[in-house]
This record gives sequence, structure tokens and C-alpha cells, in this order.
Amino acid sequence: MSEILSYGLLTASTVMFGFMFFFSDMFRRNYGSGFKATVVSHIGGGIIGFIAIFIINIIPLGFKTVLSQITAGFSPFVVIMSLLTITNGYLFSYCSFKSLGKINLSLYSLFSMLGGMALPFVSGILFHGEPLTVAKLVCFAIITIALLITTEKGKGKDKAAIYYIGVFTFNGMSGVLAKIYQAMPYTKMDSTGYSLFKTLLGIIIAVLLLFIVKGENKKLNLKSIIAMAGSGTLSNVANWLILIALYILPASVQYPFITGGTMIVSTIISLFCAKKPNKKEIFAVILSFLGILLLIYIPEINILKITWR
Repeated sequence: MSEILSYGLLTASTVMFGFMFFFSDMFRRNYGSGFKATVVSHIGGGIIGFIAIFIINIIPLGFKTVLSQITAGFSPFVVIMSLLTITNGYLFSYCSFKSLGKINLSLYSLFSMLGGMALPFVSGILFHGEPLTVAKLVCFAIITIALLITTEKGKGKDKAAIYYIGVFTFNGMSGVLAKIYQAMPYTKMDSTGYSLFKTLLGIIIAVLLLFIVKGENKKLNLKSIIAMAGSGTLSNVANWLILIALYILPASVQYPFITGGTMIVSTIISLFCAKKPNKKEIFAVILSFLGILLLIYIPEINILKITWR
């Protein structure tokens, strides 16, 4: 797979993540923000996401080939990484629902995207031998500034501190875990097989949790079903595309690109919503776009490369 195609996959995933924020908040508003809501969203979103990835791969590969990918390369490493990723996903979803109910979307997005950029960026350089280049450092700095520009003081943010710290940590850990899976030299499935297996295992765990978790028995209305389907499909497909792109592009390149791209997409979406982007947000988007261009076009000049032996 070429580097150009990898950037194409990242571009598609950033568009999906931009819309995923919208659907996640839509589900919270229409169903709730407790742990039971998290479990329900993982069941519905997981089923829809599994079907979406399965169908996307059946068209070029055929039913038998895709089915075999779920078992080919099965190992304890795959199970462990799947369980860690599923657990991290639950914690991120729960913190997201809780924080979105107490702080404004700007502050939520700030911590979510900063975590999603910072942790994979740092871990890729420290633990996977990825070089620290001028392009990466400049892009990281510009997008961090862009995110800080959009920050607004949210009501009740002190009480919600644990939740947006959780959003920062668990969104970042999703990228770290994806890189660990691709980098470790153990017996494992390819990106498609792993995505399908992980999603299927997540559905099974969510169904079991549904019988254990206590909470208000709410009925799913049409809006919450649409939100759950949209969020689940976009999340699963976007993360699958990232796994594929990680074969070519290092994590320290991918996640600043995704962060800046998600800001751009989110702003474009907001142009069609009741709350239009303000001047600060538009300026932040321009900075993010500049950061992405510099990440791609600045020549590779290594500042530092750390390799752990």
C-alpha cells in the first residue's frame, strides 16, 4: 500500500470521526449518559459496525475469505489486545457521555483530540523507534495551539474534571493500543480480521453486561437508534482504516493528522447546525489545515530517535 493511499484512508477516517462526535452527543441527549447507556450503545453500535466492515470486505474478497480472516492468526495476544481495547472503549464512552452532559462541546473536543494526538505521538517516539522530525514537532505545536484557541470556559467543569481527564486518557490510549497491536511480532490477525473479531467479542461482552448492569430501563426511540447506528458504524470503520494505515504511516504522523482533520470536519458540520462556528474556531481550523500541510510537505529532518533495547 502506498503512502498516498494511507493518507487517503486517514482523510476518510477524519471525516467519520467528525460526524461520530455529532452522533454520540445525539445518543446521549435521547437515551442517557449512565453506564447502562454505554452498554446499550456498544451493543447497537457494535452490531451495525460489524455488519458494515463485513459487507465492505465481502464485495472485493468474498464471503469465505472474510469469514476465514476472523479465525486466521487467532492467538492469546489477539484476545488480550481485544479485551484491553474493548475495556478502553467502554471507559472512553462512559466518560464522553458524562462529560458531554456537564461541560461544553468545545472543552470536550479539546481534551478528546489532545489525548488522541498526544499519547500516540509520544508513545510512537519513545517505544516504537519512530523519529522525532521537524515536521511532526511543528504540526503537533500548531494543532495544540489551534485546540487551545477554541477552548471556552464550561459550566460545572470543576465537577466534571475526572470525566474530561478520562476522555483525554482513554481516547489517547485507543491509538496507543492500535499501534501496539500492529508493532508487536506475535501471531495475530490482519487489520480486517482483528477489527471483526474485536467487534464481535465486544458485542458478546456488552450483551452479558446488559443482564448485570442496573439502570433505568429506557426505550430506544428513532433518534437514539439512528445516533447509535451512525456512531457505531463510523467508529468501527474509521478505526479499521487507521489500523490499515498504521502499516505504512507511523503513529506520530497519523494522530496529529487525524486531530487537525477532525477539527476541520467538525467545523464544516457546524456550518449547517444552529450554532455556527465563531471567528476563533475558523482561525483554529485554518491553523489545523496549515499544520497538516506542513506535516506532509516539510522534508524529513530528524531531531531525535529513541530506541528501547
